[in-house]
Amino acid sequence: MYDPDSLLGGGGMVWRKIWDGNGRRRRKRPDFYEEGVELVRQELYHEALISFRLSLKYSPRHPATLEQMAVVYTHIGLTDDAVRAYGAALEERPRSTAAHYGLAFLLLKKGAEREASRHLQEFLAYARGDREEPRHLEHARRTLQRLGVPVAESAAH
Repeated sequence: MYDPDSLLGGGGMVWRKIWDGNGRRRRKRPDFYEEGVELVRQELYHEALISFRLSLKYSPRHPATLEQMAVVYTHIGLTDDAVRAYGAALEERPRSTAAHYGLAFLLLKKGAEREASRHLQEFLAYARGDREEPRHLEHARRTLQRLGVPVAESAAH
């Protein structure tokens, strides 16, 4: 019997969502975004990228998908791709705190402190305390202070 998991690793999950056990295409379109998120939880990053790319076929430029792809690219060391994915997400959703936060720290690693501090300021300007992790808010504030940017200045936007 054909076992998609043995040939595709975790990618068999995609195969079973598109095709039934008899090789016929299923009628309902799978939720590739949610599948990608689950694969990220399992640290199956390359498989998650496949799911996210399939998700973008149905919903091009979907900000949450682009943000998740950026996270995956970061995990597998493709920093330039992560920066591009966060940038594309911000084109679609300019107030995305997740994209501003993630992009800021990637830019810091590249030595682009001025641009990184701008994204940290955007993150703090758009962040809502009830929605954001307190540790992310504190990390952003401490990083801005280390960069010499007054934190009070970062809250005004």
